[in-house]
Amino acid sequence: INWHGKEQRYFAADLLAPFCEEVFISCRQDQLENFDTDYKALTDTFLNMGPFGGILSALRSQRDKAWLVVACDLPLLDKKSLEFLIENRNTEKAATTYESPFDGLPEPLITIWEPKSYPLLLNFLGSGNTCPRKVLINSDTLILKPGNPEALMNVNTPEDMAKAKEILKK
Repeated sequence: INWHGKEQRYFAADLLAPFCEEVFISCRQDQLENFDTDYKALTDTFLNMGPFGGILSALRSQRDKAWLVVACDLPLLDKKSLEFLIENRNTEKAATTYESPFDGLPEPLITIWEPKSYPLLLNFLGSGNTCPRKVLINSDTLILKPGNPEALMNVNTPEDMAKAKEILKK
């Protein structure tokens, strides 16, 4: 979806750029044919697992780095929310994340995944579990309350899109 004058994946990448040494857009190999080459792609090496596979692929590609993971369906995400997450990051934990204002659970797709989370994710994968939220729930995770809960709103339906557009108008 085109938000803020460009596709959301590119808007999110631009939003992350001031905070990260490098920004990658996670995607499947087949998605590269329509990919803007001004951005860096990181193709999944763990296939058919959705976001779980993307997180694992990122951690596998640079095992000594923490990864700030942001979903491409968060059109209301803002600089302040990213700053707060980064400023409150605890490198001793497996991850630093936000509590979802919608269900009270950790939000795996706006999370800083530390290098130590890679073996944890692999263990969950080994037991047949590919839910990054369950990894956060069952690991040593710092969970923060969002200052701007609307910034964490996922847009997954036409109704969500209409609501997000209304909020953006304000």
